[in-house]
Amino acid sequence: MKDSSNAGDYQQLYKYLRDRYADRVVLTFGQIEDLVGFTLPSAARVQPEWWSCSVDTSHRTAQSDAWTSASRTATANLVSCSVVFERDIPPHTMRGK
Repeated sequence: MKDSSNAGDYQQLYKYLRDRYADRVVLTFGQIEDLVGFTLPSAARVQPEWWSCSVDTSHRTAQSDAWTSASRTATANLVSCSVVFERDIPPHTMRGK
């Protein structure tokens, strides 16, 4: 299991995503706010890059550590105020291959 110590205020999001069996989880911004217990910053609602993840672990944000530590990627739909978190499956372990 990956370390979630850098998830900071987003620790509950990490735990939620870690414990989901589904490979794809869709959450609204409101559902994420309910999980973490605070309102997402305005940048999360208007800047797609807020939901991006740096490959360089020294430049990752607390929010991106929440989903990357849970082995997920995040794709935000700012118009619908939702995020798709998909399991990050290494190519060599893909099912059916």
